[in-house]
Amino acid sequence: QVQVVESGGGLVQAGGSLRLSCAVSGRTIQGYTMGWFRQGSGKEREFVANIAWNGASSAYADAVKGRFTISRDNAKNMAYLQMNSLKPEDTDVYYCALSAYGTAERRQGLVAHWGQGTQVTVSS
Repeated sequence: QVQVVESGGGLVQAGGSLRLSCAVSGRTIQGYTMGWFRQGSGKEREFVANIAWNGASSAYADAVKGRFTISRDNAKNMAYLQMNSLKPEDTDVYYCALSAYGTAERRQGLVAHWGQGTQVTVSS
């Protein structure tokens, strides 16, 4: 059974930084694209970033490009999302995702495994 657990969320002031971690157990993440999505209250879940199985390529939503960086460590079965220059509109629950598709695929419906989410709150 695959378990996906996010951590690192919290409350931060605008302009601050947070680093989210995603720990996967029950299956190796090698061969999976790792991604992050986010969802606010009353909003649809949206793509944030993803990274190819070997780390060779990554993709970002326009809203976070230049501020967020996704990375992975296959040896540790972990993925990360470094979030800098945070804005109040980044406030959401952030979800880690494993997908069998490449980084060009951003549809949440094709995600194979989800975490339970971690809350990020950015105060103004």
